[in-house]
Amino acid sequence: MARSWAFLLELWQVLTRPSSVFALGTLVLAGFVAGVIFWGGFNTALEITNTEKFCTGCHEMKDNVYAELKSTVHFSNRSGVRATCPDCHVPHNWTDKIARKMQASKEVWGKIFGTIDTREKFVDHRLELAAHEWARFKANDSLECRNCHSADSMDITKQSPRASVAHQRFLFTKEKTCIDCHKGIAHQLPDMRGVPGWQ
Repeated sequence: MARSWAFLLELWQVLTRPSSVFALGTLVLAGFVAGVIFWGGFNTALEITNTEKFCTGCHEMKDNVYAELKSTVHFSNRSGVRATCPDCHVPHNWTDKIARKMQASKEVWGKIFGTIDTREKFVDHRLELAAHEWARFKANDSLECRNCHSADSMDITKQSPRASVAHQRFLFTKEKTCIDCHKGIAHQLPDMRGVPGWQ
């Protein structure tokens, strides 16, 4: 213990002592360049993990939820606008994105330990996985939905009477958020027996 403390103390003294070899400007410039390189590498890696190709790189996602997405209006529609996995599952704001990536790193355990490596296992865990996403959407007021579906630009006169009434009553008043009514909009629903508030 004493050796470790002595080592840390010596390291601290080296780091806080003025350099006798390099000028202060050189150290500052080197630190700046190293920071830019680190930031560029970190941001590049972050963006690579924020692509549909990356998301569907494992068969758990490609053969299950991605296959389901292909049959929905979020994948193919008359306007030609397609939502990708990160559009719905990764926030756009940088700090929220980092928090989501940290959450997603826990989800990698399912891949590593084979928790959801077959269709049967995936279906068995589907309600749990969906509940995590629904809770996240509820907590952030369906932020990812609102990135494309702005209540301010919604023309309720072009909606069905039922949708128009529901949006005016619940969405515009902020009594509910998108995910409260639109579970299963892009993926098949799990067995919903026992889910509170589900009819």
